[in-house]
Amino acid sequence: MNYPISSINHAYLGSSVYATLREALISGRLKPNDRLRIRELAEQVGTSVTPVRDAILQLAKEQALEMRTPKDIRVPQLDEQQYHEIRTLRLELEGLGAEKAAQSVTVYELERITQNIEANRNAISNEDLPEALRLNSEFHLMLAESARMPLLSNFIDSLWMRTGPLIAQAYAHFSQRMAIEHHQEILLALRKGDGAAAKRAIQEDILDGSQKMVEFLAASREGFE
Repeated sequence: MNYPISSINHAYLGSSVYATLREALISGRLKPNDRLRIRELAEQVGTSVTPVRDAILQLAKEQALEMRTPKDIRVPQLDEQQYHEIRTLRLELEGLGAEKAAQSVTVYELERITQNIEANRNAISNEDLPEALRLNSEFHLMLAESARMPLLSNFIDSLWMRTGPLIAQAYAHFSQRMAIEHHQEILLALRKGDGAAAKRAIQEDILDGSQKMVEFLAASREGFE
Protein backbone atom coordinates (compact mmCIF):
# COMPACT_ATOMS: atom_id res chain seq x y z
CA MET A 1 0.00 0.00 0.00
CA ASN A 2 1.27 3.47 -0.88
CA TYR A 3 0.35 5.98 1.84
CA PRO A 4 -0.44 9.64 0.99
CA ILE A 5 2.53 11.02 2.92
CA SER A 6 5.54 13.09 1.99
CA SER A 7 9.22 12.28 2.41
CA ILE A 8 10.97 12.86 5.72
CA ASN A 9 14.17 14.39 7.01
CA HIS A 10 16.34 11.44 8.01
CA ALA A 11 18.42 13.59 10.34
CA TYR A 12 15.50 13.68 12.76
CA LEU A 13 13.70 10.42 12.18
CA GLY A 14 11.37 10.35 15.18
CA SER A 15 10.11 13.92 14.91
CA SER A 16 10.00 13.75 11.11
CA VAL A 17 7.80 10.66 11.01
CA TYR A 18 5.51 12.20 13.62
CA ALA A 19 5.32 15.49 11.71
CA THR A 20 4.65 13.68 8.42
CA LEU A 21 1.76 11.66 9.85
CA ARG A 22 0.43 14.70 11.72
CA GLU A 23 0.34 16.73 8.50
CA ALA A 24 -1.41 13.90 6.65
CA LEU A 25 -4.10 13.83 9.34
CA ILE A 26 -4.60 17.59 9.57
CA SER A 27 -4.80 18.04 5.80
CA GLY A 28 -7.16 15.09 5.42
CA ARG A 29 -4.89 13.00 3.21
CA LEU A 30 -5.51 10.19 5.68
CA LYS A 31 -9.22 9.40 5.88
CA PRO A 32 -11.39 8.05 8.72
CA ASN A 33 -10.95 4.30 9.20
CA ASP A 34 -7.77 4.17 7.08
CA ARG A 35 -5.54 1.40 8.40
CA LEU A 36 -1.86 2.09 9.00
CA ARG A 37 0.66 -0.73 8.90
CA ILE A 38 3.92 0.06 10.66
CA ARG A 39 6.20 -2.04 8.46
CA GLU A 40 4.70 -0.70 5.22
CA LEU A 41 5.02 2.88 6.46
CA ALA A 42 8.64 2.27 7.46
CA GLU A 43 9.44 0.85 4.03
CA GLN A 44 7.80 3.78 2.27
CA VAL A 45 9.65 6.48 4.21
CA GLY A 46 12.89 4.49 4.31
CA THR A 47 13.31 4.03 8.05
CA SER A 48 13.32 1.21 10.55
CA VAL A 49 10.04 0.36 12.24
CA THR A 50 11.08 1.99 15.54
CA PRO A 51 10.55 5.69 14.66
CA VAL A 52 7.29 4.82 12.91
CA ARG A 53 6.04 2.86 15.92
CA ASP A 54 7.06 5.68 18.27
CA ALA A 55 5.24 8.27 16.16
CA ILE A 56 2.10 6.14 16.02
CA LEU A 57 2.16 5.57 19.78
CA GLN A 58 2.43 9.32 20.35
CA LEU A 59 -0.45 10.04 17.97
CA ALA A 60 -2.51 7.34 19.68
CA LYS A 61 -1.90 9.03 23.05
CA GLU A 62 -3.20 12.25 21.50
CA GLN A 63 -6.26 10.33 20.21
CA ALA A 64 -5.36 11.23 16.64
CA LEU A 65 -4.97 7.51 15.86
CA GLU A 66 -6.76 4.52 17.31
CA MET A 67 -4.89 1.33 18.22
CA ARG A 68 -7.57 -1.36 18.21
CA THR A 69 -4.84 -4.01 18.50
CA PRO A 70 -1.06 -3.73 18.06
CA LYS A 71 -1.55 -4.63 14.39
CA ASP A 72 -4.85 -2.82 13.76
CA ILE A 73 -4.12 0.92 13.81
CA ARG A 74 -6.79 3.17 12.36
CA VAL A 75 -7.64 6.79 11.72
CA PRO A 76 -10.58 7.36 14.10
CA GLN A 77 -14.11 7.57 12.73
CA LEU A 78 -15.79 10.32 14.74
CA ASP A 79 -19.45 10.06 15.66
CA GLU A 80 -21.80 13.04 15.97
CA GLN A 81 -21.28 13.48 19.69
CA GLN A 82 -17.49 13.52 19.32
CA TYR A 83 -17.70 15.94 16.41
CA HIS A 84 -19.97 18.34 18.33
CA GLU A 85 -17.58 18.29 21.29
CA ILE A 86 -14.64 19.13 19.05
CA ARG A 87 -16.63 21.86 17.30
CA THR A 88 -17.52 23.42 20.65
CA LEU A 89 -13.87 23.44 21.65
CA ARG A 90 -12.80 24.87 18.30
CA LEU A 91 -15.32 27.69 18.57
CA GLU A 92 -13.93 28.74 21.92
CA LEU A 93 -10.23 28.13 21.33
CA GLU A 94 -9.98 29.35 17.74
CA GLY A 95 -12.16 32.32 18.65
CA LEU A 96 -9.76 33.24 21.44
CA GLY A 97 -6.80 32.69 19.15
CA ALA A 98 -8.19 34.98 16.46
CA GLU A 99 -8.98 37.66 19.04
CA LYS A 100 -5.43 37.57 20.42
CA ALA A 101 -3.88 37.32 16.94
CA ALA A 102 -5.44 40.66 16.00
CA GLN A 103 -3.24 42.27 18.66
CA SER A 104 0.00 40.41 17.94
CA VAL A 105 0.09 39.42 14.25
CA THR A 106 3.18 40.61 12.35
CA VAL A 107 3.46 42.08 8.87
CA TYR A 108 5.19 38.89 7.74
CA GLU A 109 2.37 36.74 9.10
CA LEU A 110 -0.24 38.93 7.43
CA GLU A 111 1.56 38.43 4.12
CA ARG A 112 1.65 34.66 4.61
CA ILE A 113 -2.07 34.61 5.43
CA THR A 114 -2.79 36.76 2.35
CA GLN A 115 -0.82 34.35 0.15
CA ASN A 116 -2.65 31.40 1.69
CA ILE A 117 -6.05 32.88 0.85
CA GLU A 118 -5.01 33.63 -2.71
CA ALA A 119 -3.58 30.13 -3.18
CA ASN A 120 -6.78 28.66 -1.79
CA ARG A 121 -8.88 30.68 -4.22
CA ASN A 122 -6.80 29.28 -7.07
CA ALA A 123 -7.17 25.72 -5.76
CA ILE A 124 -10.94 26.15 -5.52
CA SER A 125 -11.07 27.63 -9.02
CA ASN A 126 -9.10 24.66 -10.31
CA GLU A 127 -11.37 22.25 -8.39
CA ASP A 128 -8.32 20.89 -6.57
CA LEU A 129 -10.09 19.82 -3.39
CA PRO A 130 -7.07 18.15 -1.68
CA GLU A 131 -5.00 21.31 -2.06
CA ALA A 132 -7.91 23.51 -0.96
CA LEU A 133 -8.34 21.36 2.14
CA ARG A 134 -4.62 21.53 2.91
CA LEU A 135 -4.61 25.31 2.56
CA ASN A 136 -7.74 25.59 4.68
CA SER A 137 -6.14 23.73 7.60
CA GLU A 138 -2.94 25.74 7.10
CA PHE A 139 -4.92 28.99 7.41
CA HIS A 140 -6.47 27.98 10.73
CA LEU A 141 -3.13 26.88 12.18
CA MET A 142 -1.31 30.01 10.99
CA LEU A 143 -3.99 32.10 12.67
CA ALA A 144 -3.54 30.20 15.92
CA GLU A 145 0.24 30.61 15.79
CA SER A 146 -0.17 34.36 15.34
CA ALA A 147 -1.83 34.58 18.77
CA ARG A 148 1.56 34.03 20.50
CA MET A 149 -0.03 31.49 22.84
CA PRO A 150 1.90 28.21 22.33
CA LEU A 151 -0.35 26.07 24.52
CA LEU A 152 -3.46 27.34 22.77
CA SER A 153 -1.85 26.67 19.39
CA ASN A 154 -1.01 23.10 20.47
CA PHE A 155 -4.59 22.46 21.59
CA ILE A 156 -5.97 23.72 18.28
CA ASP A 157 -3.42 21.63 16.37
CA SER A 158 -4.57 18.55 18.28
CA LEU A 159 -8.22 19.22 17.44
CA TRP A 160 -7.34 19.57 13.76
CA MET A 161 -5.54 16.22 13.78
CA ARG A 162 -8.84 14.68 14.85
CA THR A 163 -11.14 16.60 12.49
CA GLY A 164 -8.99 16.93 9.35
CA PRO A 165 -9.76 13.41 8.09
CA LEU A 166 -13.52 13.90 8.63
CA ILE A 167 -13.57 17.30 6.93
CA ALA A 168 -11.84 15.88 3.84
CA GLN A 169 -14.11 12.84 3.74
CA ALA A 170 -17.27 14.93 4.05
CA TYR A 171 -16.33 17.43 1.33
CA ALA A 172 -15.28 14.64 -1.04
CA HIS A 173 -18.55 12.81 -0.34
CA PHE A 174 -20.68 15.84 -1.17
CA SER A 175 -18.39 17.05 -3.98
CA GLN A 176 -18.57 20.48 -2.39
CA ARG A 177 -16.15 23.30 -3.05
CA MET A 178 -14.49 24.90 -0.07
CA ALA A 179 -15.95 28.25 1.00
CA ILE A 180 -13.37 30.71 2.33
CA GLU A 181 -15.27 34.01 2.36
CA HIS A 182 -14.78 34.28 6.12
CA HIS A 183 -11.01 33.96 5.69
CA GLN A 184 -10.96 37.31 3.93
CA GLU A 185 -13.07 38.83 6.70
CA ILE A 186 -10.60 37.52 9.27
CA LEU A 187 -7.67 38.98 7.34
CA LEU A 188 -9.33 42.40 7.24
CA ALA A 189 -10.00 42.22 10.98
CA LEU A 190 -6.38 41.30 11.65
CA ARG A 191 -5.16 44.24 9.59
CA LYS A 192 -7.39 46.57 11.60
CA GLY A 193 -6.39 45.03 14.92
CA ASP A 194 -10.06 44.29 15.57
CA GLY A 195 -10.06 41.26 17.86
CA ALA A 196 -13.84 41.08 18.26
CA ALA A 197 -14.38 41.03 14.49
CA ALA A 198 -11.67 38.39 13.99
CA LYS A 199 -13.21 36.19 16.68
CA ARG A 200 -16.69 36.55 15.20
CA ALA A 201 -15.49 35.75 11.67
CA ILE A 202 -13.56 32.60 12.63
CA GLN A 203 -16.51 31.31 14.64
CA GLU A 204 -18.84 31.91 11.70
CA ASP A 205 -16.37 30.09 9.46
CA ILE A 206 -16.38 27.06 11.79
CA LEU A 207 -20.16 27.04 12.09
CA ASP A 208 -20.75 27.39 8.34
CA GLY A 209 -18.42 24.50 7.56
CA SER A 210 -19.84 22.31 10.29
CA GLN A 211 -23.20 21.98 8.54
CA LYS A 212 -21.64 19.71 5.89
CA MET A 213 -20.04 17.62 8.63
CA VAL A 214 -23.37 17.18 10.43
CA GLU A 215 -25.11 16.21 7.19
CA PHE A 216 -22.37 13.72 6.35
CA LEU A 217 -22.41 12.12 9.79
CA ALA A 218 -26.20 11.84 9.70
CA ALA A 219 -26.08 10.20 6.26
CA SER A 220 -23.35 7.80 7.43
CA ARG A 221 -25.44 6.85 10.44
CA GLU A 222 -28.33 6.02 8.16
CA GLY A 223 -26.14 3.72 6.09
CA PHE A 224 -25.37 5.92 3.07
CA GLU A 225 -21.69 5.88 2.03
